[in-house]
Amino acid sequence: MLALSVPWWEFVVRALVVYAFLLVFLRVTGRRQVGQYAPFDLVLLLILSNAVQNSMNAGDNSLVGGLISAATLLLCHTLIARLSYRFPRLGRWIDGRPRVLVQGGVVNAQVMREEALTPDDVAAALRSAGCLHAHEVERATIETNGQITVVLRRRSATQNPNGNC
Repeated sequence: MLALSVPWWEFVVRALVVYAFLLVFLRVTGRRQVGQYAPFDLVLLLILSNAVQNSMNAGDNSLVGGLISAATLLLCHTLIARLSYRFPRLGRWIDGRPRVLVQGGVVNAQVMREEALTPDDVAAALRSAGCLHAHEVERATIETNGQITVVLRRRSATQNPNGNC
């Protein structure tokens, strides 16, 4: 339970390599936030976690090995978060930048393609903001966490007295 089958430092190196790999891999594959994951996205994450487990622990199932790996991942994550705050350029590389999805009622199809958003995804975001059509939107932005924020166009009280889109 407490005996390690590999040196302690190997757990640290393995955890750092896996962390870096997953950070880059997940950054490249898209921005959906956890609440927006479809079932197949969640299955992928579960399988990924199982797939990298053995590469982190080198087949060692000891308590100490698991604690070393977990502590390394937590420290690495904390360090990256602090460095991202201190160096905004690094933060933009890790988190990305917000991207304008709809501007002045016009949907940017290129951003949709690059972010792998379907028309149904955009329509759902608009509905959750209280409107049905892109022409009612001044600006919709896909944020770095994958959430789509929508700012509606201003309308006069004579156009729509009920306040609905």
